[in-house]
Amino acid sequence: MNALNIAEYSHALGVQAKAASALMAKAPAAIKNKALKALARLLRESVDALQVDNARDLERARAAGLPEPMVDRLKLTPKVLETCAEGCEQLAAMPDIIGEILGMKQQPSGIRVGQMRVPIGVFGMIYESRPNVTIEAASLSIKSGNACILRGGSEAIDSNKALALLVSRALAEAGLPEHGVQLVQTTDREVVGQIIAMPDYVDVIIPRGGKGLIERISRDARVPVIKHLDGNCHTYVDDPCDIAMAVRVTENAKTQKYSPCNASESLLVARGVAAEFLPRIGAVFAAKGVEMRGTPEVLDILKPVAGATLALATEADWSEEYLAPIISVKIVEGVDEAIAHINKYSSHHTDAIITTNHMHAQTFLREVDSASVMVNASTRFADGFEYGLGAEIGISTDKFHARGPVGIEGLTSLKWVVLGEGEIRS
Repeated sequence: MNALNIAEYSHALGVQAKAASALMAKAPAAIKNKALKALARLLRESVDALQVDNARDLERARAAGLPEPMVDRLKLTPKVLETCAEGCEQLAAMPDIIGEILGMKQQPSGIRVGQMRVPIGVFGMIYESRPNVTIEAASLSIKSGNACILRGGSEAIDSNKALALLVSRALAEAGLPEHGVQLVQTTDREVVGQIIAMPDYVDVIIPRGGKGLIERISRDARVPVIKHLDGNCHTYVDDPCDIAMAVRVTENAKTQKYSPCNASESLLVARGVAAEFLPRIGAVFAAKGVEMRGTPEVLDILKPVAGATLALATEADWSEEYLAPIISVKIVEGVDEAIAHINKYSSHHTDAIITTNHMHAQTFLREVDSASVMVNASTRFADGFEYGLGAEIGISTDKFHARGPVGIEGLTSLKWVVLGEGEIRS
């Protein structure tokens, strides 16, 4: 497409989304749930066909030299597709919050005042890699009564087109507007610039991908943005703690999958348990090929660990999101120093404490300034599906409107409603 065509195409997407949003907003819960159940069924019926489309994306990505952690994000395995289908069904089973009225109170004048939950309208989603985001975004759009414009990465174009066709079929089956969910059909990046600058048609933009993409969207958008830039998540092993639990949770937080934004990238260990804990987690990381970047004190403890890959940590390591089998490690005096370190270096995404001390746990929950704060659990749980949201549109480290995994409520707004019986203001 040339520049004029891109502008016309983007404008058409906006016009169609705006028109569809009115129909999506007033759709009954039963109709929205019918579409979600249909989408779950279609996903399960299409596993083999979807993997053929996905294979083309994977082949292109490897040929282009995309790093393996990024290739991993592209995969539409049967397990990934089943998770998407389960997410649709979980959303369908959840109560419909659209139209609910909150906090209705009688005022001295006689009027009753409250707030009604309503859809935002149209959201634009700009994302990279993971094609399953297409289903997560589409399903949340349907359940929340919004219309959406989805622009996936060029590396997943075949997978995204195939998934978007299933969404269109599900919408049609339920009698919802065909433009309720639209996937941008071109890989031309100029479309992104157009979509993020259409406040007449798009109410909010949600970027999901690398730091460069999110910084660009945040800088250039003319509509509000829900975002997070980095996922530098911490696991802090406290004194006292259950050492076996600490090893198990830390291993999962780092190695269950390296590429997600909720994988732990930094490990803090209380001095009182360091001599016992570090060799045990070091052996686990050595067996899995995880490089440990630590202070001289940490390296001295880890040097005897057979097969350990060690490096001296630099100041930059404390802020780094590796998305790879690398973790920074530091010994701290206790919970207060751990909290200070996290609040200084964390990206305010997800941070966890492993402890058997209730007061330490409560202090950590209150004072760590992150979107998700956990006690005795893996940071990998910071996810909309795991939080019972059905799916997530992304994770926000902003403090206004939505924070943490963004599900249905994050895609809604509140408007004031006033009920009267003829009252007039004196």
